[in-house]
Amino acid sequence: MKNWLNHYGRSLALAAVLVILLGALAFVALQTGPMAPIPVTLVTVERQAVMPALFGIGTVEARRTHKIGPTFAGRLKRVDVQTGDVVKAGQLLGEMDPVDLDDKLGAQDAALKRAEAATLAAEAQIQEAGARKTYAEAQAKRYEQLWAARAVSQEGIDAKRQELQVTLSSLAAARANLEAARQDLARLRADRDGLARQRGNLRLIAPVDGLVARRNADPGTTVVAGQSVIEVVEPGSVWVHVRFDQQRARGLQAGLSARIVLRSQSDEPLVGRVARVEPYADAVTEETLAKIELLKAPSGLLPLGELAEVTVALAAQQAVPVVPNSSVQRVDGRLGVWVAEGNNLRFAPVKLGVADLDGRTQVLQGLSGGERVVSYSHKTLTAGSRFKVVEQLGGKAS
Repeated sequence: MKNWLNHYGRSLALAAVLVILLGALAFVALQTGPMAPIPVTLVTVERQAVMPALFGIGTVEARRTHKIGPTFAGRLKRVDVQTGDVVKAGQLLGEMDPVDLDDKLGAQDAALKRAEAATLAAEAQIQEAGARKTYAEAQAKRYEQLWAARAVSQEGIDAKRQELQVTLSSLAAARANLEAARQDLARLRADRDGLARQRGNLRLIAPVDGLVARRNADPGTTVVAGQSVIEVVEPGSVWVHVRFDQQRARGLQAGLSARIVLRSQSDEPLVGRVARVEPYADAVTEETLAKIELLKAPSGLLPLGELAEVTVALAAQQAVPVVPNSSVQRVDGRLGVWVAEGNNLRFAPVKLGVADLDGRTQVLQGLSGGERVVSYSHKTLTAGSRFKVVEQLGGKAS
């Protein structure tokens, strides 16, 4: 009997130890194991007026760049400016080699002088023919009177009439010669003016006040017609070409204020304004393109091609429920948030509006305000998930 009692006591003690161990294991599993509550942080939904803004990356560009070069192929004779030089409108920047244009102009000048002399000779011939015509007319008239008085013969008056016809023909020929000489003179002048314009086009002239942005060729280089030798930029025409995400670009329009931060001048933001929104977007990157002009141009020319960070402030929105972006989840293809109601979770589908750069998003439908929603969770949540509220999760505060 005593042995049986001892054996029974040891069995009870062993059973008690097993129960304690199982209880401990169950406690550990429910608190720290896979069945433990999921740590979450909660935020209260509040009605606020969101100040949306767009953030984009752009590059500095020049709205007006003047590419100066020859109108026909030739060899570059000289370039008088360097990159970075400030130039004035009408300033000579360089010159092409004229080759034989100067000789052609000299020959054309000689031809012009010869044509002018021929014109003067034709005019003198007209004067001579006119004088002979006047004399012949007077003689013919006098002989007509004498013929009426039967003082001259028929042969005499016929001779005077013939002389008048000869002088008229001579006058007409002289006038034709003068017209031909004048036409030839006009043609030579036009040819000479064309050569002079060609010679003038060899001079590379600055069309506006600006700054030399590029020098694309050196003296001795052969360039083709239309090739740019020097590029002059108007400093006041610099703007920023920016790309914005299409999903967030609703409300972007000309006239909105912008904040520009250049990579080289991150400590000195510039103030700008949306000049225009491009009619064509980038279908590959799904971005909307816009031009941002500077309201106050800085001293000197901004580095063209430099990257810039642009923030555009959109119009303020009315007060509606607002949630952090981190609380929005996609479950079964629907956007929504997890709402904590006591010890239970409920997935509430929502319709979202605009968002601001502080990570807050409008909720247009699905929430009315005052709900407590999950902003961060340690693991993916479901409707039956057990959870516990913590102040901070993985470095993220509630």
